[in-house]
Amino acid sequence: MNSIFQITKDASYTIAGISDERRNTVLNRIADAIVANAAALLEANGKDLERMEKGNPLYDRLLLTQSRLENIAADMRNVAQLESPLGKVTNGRTLDNGLYIRRVSVPFGVIGVIYEARPNVSFDVFSLCFKSGNACVLKGGKDADCSNCAIVALIKQVLEAEGVSPDIINLLPVTHEATADMLNAVGYIDLCIPRGGKSLIEFVRDNARVPVIETGAGVVHTYFDKDGDLEKGKAIVDNAKTRRVSVCNALDCLLVHSSRLEDLKELLSPMMGRVHFYADSRAAAYINSAILCADDDSSVYGKEWMDYKLSIKTVDSMEEALAHIRKYSSGHSEAIVTENMDTAEMFRRQVDAACVYVNAPTSFTDGAQFGLGAEIGISTQKLGPRGPMALAEMTTYKWLIDGNGQTRP
Repeated sequence: MNSIFQITKDASYTIAGISDERRNTVLNRIADAIVANAAALLEANGKDLERMEKGNPLYDRLLLTQSRLENIAADMRNVAQLESPLGKVTNGRTLDNGLYIRRVSVPFGVIGVIYEARPNVSFDVFSLCFKSGNACVLKGGKDADCSNCAIVALIKQVLEAEGVSPDIINLLPVTHEATADMLNAVGYIDLCIPRGGKSLIEFVRDNARVPVIETGAGVVHTYFDKDGDLEKGKAIVDNAKTRRVSVCNALDCLLVHSSRLEDLKELLSPMMGRVHFYADSRAAAYINSAILCADDDSSVYGKEWMDYKLSIKTVDSMEEALAHIRKYSSGHSEAIVTENMDTAEMFRRQVDAACVYVNAPTSFTDGAQFGLGAEIGISTQKLGPRGPMALAEMTTYKWLIDGNGQTRP
């Protein structure tokens, strides 16, 4: 396995000699190839889909379609149009002794990404890494192996045709041993990013010897305040929950102020018949179809459903809503529906999450939606990048110092 890491590391040094204009051309060529080779990509994806039950919440994540491939190609072209994140001087000055010192953005080198049944991630990772001057090693899940092999093969084919080393991207086998090898690839992998569920992220964090940025797991809440607008709330809650239930920004738990329980059935009306509700006794009294659960049931509250299921909890105050979020949130995305701007500001200040929304659904937590082109994942940690990990987050920095013979006394 070390040979793959060594080959990728060696190839990473060649990217520095490629101009940003040339990188953009290559990304556009790959986007063209995605559309031109859609049939082959869909055929490979079909082999993966055959092995998964359609009722599996991950099926939608795994699925590629003609329109999704066209959107992936469009995202890659968008990345090509973005300004390069490299060579940015974020701190520059001349010292009293005449030394000119500045901090400049540079690539990490080789980025390793571990992810599950999301073949579109293969394209997203490559586009962001290549644009930011990084090579990448991918470790996908077995559910998407045929898709990922076809995707990486297509990217390599275009790279070779464009005179760029095809080894700036490599795909590891789907074995557990390959995961362990990546996590221990000290000297080869400069940064590892796990993108997936809670168990994957915890495994990576607990076993990695290389630097890690945690992304992906989302236990997401929306608080419908006593001053919330019902029509806004209906649209926001429905969009956050049902737009795509398998993604990390999907709503998992609705907190509703006790004074608004009579509005609860109407609030949930857009998703009635599609979503299974798990509610405390006060909320369940207003929803005929709800499954009753205890107020402190951690198997319901604190659950990332990734399915057509929603936890509902009654709270008597803003403070109680905040306490619930502090206890169960994964720090991904949290939202409030309220017309009281003092309440909204308190929510903004006190909720500890990468993305905090007022009167908007958490479904917007996405690099492309934020105008960042694309993303590798949503970082939920505080040290280093936080929120969508897009181009700027794919760089580190180094200090450059120019002198003219100065010596230190």
